[in-house]
Amino acid sequence: MNFPKRKQKIIEQLNLNGEVDIKQLAAEMNTSEITIRRDLNQLAVDGVLYRTHGGATKVNPHEKPHSFANKSAQNAVVKDAICRRAASQINDGDIIFMDCGSTVFRLCQFIKNKKIKVITNSLPVIYELQDSVASVNIIGGELDKERQAVHGTIAIEHIQKYRATKAFLGIDGISQTGLFANSEQEASITTAFAANSAYTYILCDAGKIGKETYLNFAGLNIINAIITDADNSKAKIFEESGIAVLKADV
Repeated sequence: MNFPKRKQKIIEQLNLNGEVDIKQLAAEMNTSEITIRRDLNQLAVDGVLYRTHGGATKVNPHEKPHSFANKSAQNAVVKDAICRRAASQINDGDIIFMDCGSTVFRLCQFIKNKKIKVITNSLPVIYELQDSVASVNIIGGELDKERQAVHGTIAIEHIQKYRATKAFLGIDGISQTGLFANSEQEASITTAFAANSAYTYILCDAGKIGKETYLNFAGLNIINAIITDADNSKAKIFEESGIAVLKADV
C-alpha cells in the first residue's frame, strides 16, 4: 500500500475515532511500525494531525499547537517559500549550522540531495536528514523535550569547536533594536552559531519583523542576511543597517 492510500486510511480512522494507534495501523495495513510512524510524522508536519506517544489525534482547529511537528506546520506555505530561498544559498561542500527553529526545520526537504555537512542541535532535523546525502554532526548536551533540541554549556562548547560557512537560524522577534528570543537557552545557541559561522542568515516570516519578545539577546551586527516574505517597507530598516534582505516568493 502506497503513502496516499495509507494517508486516506489514517484520516478515515481519525475522523471516525478521533485518534489512531501506530501498532494497530501497522497491523491493519500489513506494514511496519516504522513506516506508520514516518507517515504520522509527515502528516503532522502537513498539519493534518497531532502526533502523540504511540499514535496521533485529530487536529482541533480551536486548540493551540502543542508539539514541534504541529508548530512547524503552521504557516507552512510561507515557511517553505523562505526555506526554498535559503536552500538556493547552499552549495555542495558547504558546512552549515541549523538550529531548532520550526522554520529552519522545513529547510531539510530542500537540502537532502546536497553534498553538505549539517551541524545541528535539533532532533527533528537529525531525524529528517538521517537517510539523506547530507552528512550530519549532532551537537551534544542537555535535551529539551518540549523543543526537541539540545541546549546547555556542553552544547555551546561543541559548537565552538567548529567553523561553518553558513548558519541558518530562527528567532522569535527582530527589530531595529536587535534579535529577540523567548528563552536564554535558545539565545545562547543562536549567539554561538552566529559567532562561529562565516555568514549568518535569519529565516523569519513577516509576523516576526518588528516583534520584540522576552529577551533582547543580540544586536543586528551578528547577522548578515534575512530571508523573509515581508514587504519592502518592513525590510527597509534592515537594508539600511547593511543587512542583505532576500525576499521569498510566496
